[in-house]
Amino acid sequence: MFEFLEKKYVKKDSIEKRDYQVNLANQAIKENCIVVLPTGLGKTAIALNVIAEYLAKGTGGILFLAPTRVLVNQHFEFLKNNLTLDDISLITGEDPIVKRTKLWNNSVVCATPEIAKNDLDRQIVKPEQFSLVVFDEVHRTIGDYAYSGIAQRFENSDVRILGMTATLPSEKDKATEILTKLRIASVAERTEDSPDVKPYTQETNTEWINVELPPEMKSIQTLLKLALDERYDVLKKNGIKLAEQQSLSALLRIRQFVLNQNRRSAKPLFTAIRIHYALNILEAHGITPFLKFCERAQAKKGVGVKELFEVDPNFTKAINLAKEAQSRGIEHSKISKLKQVIESVPGKALIFTSYRDSVDVIYNKLTEMGISAGILIGKAGETGLKQKKQIETVRQFRDGLFRVLVATRVGEEGLDIAEVNQVIFYDNVPSSIRYVQRRGRTGRKDTGKLVVLIAKNTIDETYYWIGKRKMSAAKSMGEKMTKVLQKNNGVESQKTGLDAFI
Repeated sequence: MFEFLEKKYVKKDSIEKRDYQVNLANQAIKENCIVVLPTGLGKTAIALNVIAEYLAKGTGGILFLAPTRVLVNQHFEFLKNNLTLDDISLITGEDPIVKRTKLWNNSVVCATPEIAKNDLDRQIVKPEQFSLVVFDEVHRTIGDYAYSGIAQRFENSDVRILGMTATLPSEKDKATEILTKLRIASVAERTEDSPDVKPYTQETNTEWINVELPPEMKSIQTLLKLALDERYDVLKKNGIKLAEQQSLSALLRIRQFVLNQNRRSAKPLFTAIRIHYALNILEAHGITPFLKFCERAQAKKGVGVKELFEVDPNFTKAINLAKEAQSRGIEHSKISKLKQVIESVPGKALIFTSYRDSVDVIYNKLTEMGISAGILIGKAGETGLKQKKQIETVRQFRDGLFRVLVATRVGEEGLDIAEVNQVIFYDNVPSSIRYVQRRGRTGRKDTGKLVVLIAKNTIDETYYWIGKRKMSAAKSMGEKMTKVLQKNNGVESQKTGLDAFI
């Protein structure tokens, strides 16, 4: 029989008391802190503990931020169900200004970062109103993302800051940027192997499944690589230094240099970038997503588009071969593998893919195979799902109206989707954060299974090795940042967090 958390403002017998959550919350109450905890182990319960403490102090309101409307809604429902307060509000961009102005006066406000930043700028709400700000998915506090702007507006206030994430970035400069912007004093971290966490974790078995591209796709792949080689040859002749290994990220990095100092290389560079995208989509996602990408790229026009789509013999032949393959019902070999993988584990399955066009292909093929499925995608574009529809889809999956959910990135971050027995990566992601988040959707209440589909001799394999390296780096990042913070605090005890870096 477990104990319940007993705290002012927390509903009686609503939250299980777990020592690691209480300890992490106590650390976050004392100082600006980032809590790093694997997905499914109750970061929101830790936030609730800290929120209750600050409500009891009565020194100001609470702002709870999360990057998507669906996730903000989830936190809002959680707080409403577990706090004894009535004045908890949910604020998103769908609310008119008049309504938002009233909602900002509530004791606890759950909001998306864009609307919070905009309303702080409009002075509809003031930083002084809050005693605590919670940044969920805090790893996003880099670059010009709205979290960075919000952090800036709280720079001169005494507000307590709590960040939450399943993993810090694998790059030291990004981790440092987050801690600096949020004036973080400590990193409170637990892993699945921490003694106080282990009793609450379930095993997740990982299986890497290799598939061969069908001969038709290999022919298209060869033609695209020939078209790409031609551009690399021209760039090298023009004096652009490039590594032997062809890399999209390397080309993206030299765009500004080419535009400023080597204009004659603009056409081969931008054409090479387009071919890279087309090749990556073909290799990881298949025929239809490749053709849809080509349609959009051609419609946008731009430097070198006409030459690529109408003149280049390799690229035009690749498109014709793809159209012919599509007419014969050929897609990616991952599709036929999906049915076998889904049927190998009973219960619900969640399929992640980074590309929206492949969501439709996967969904249609699963439906043809007689497997009940739903779609979860973001709200952007004509085919996007609005907030209410996203929430409804998650609820239907949780209630068992369909067995498989096919999701893009919107399903990766924080969503308490359901008891998922199996997570399938349709494509690989070269990001430790996204890998950890995707993986964390399974193995919550029982042993879970993670399946990663990898097409041989493609971008999938490249991303596998990049992801492996980044996962290794990310595992030690919390420890590294803790040492940096301790060193700074020891050298300049008058300063907080990473002030010594500034």
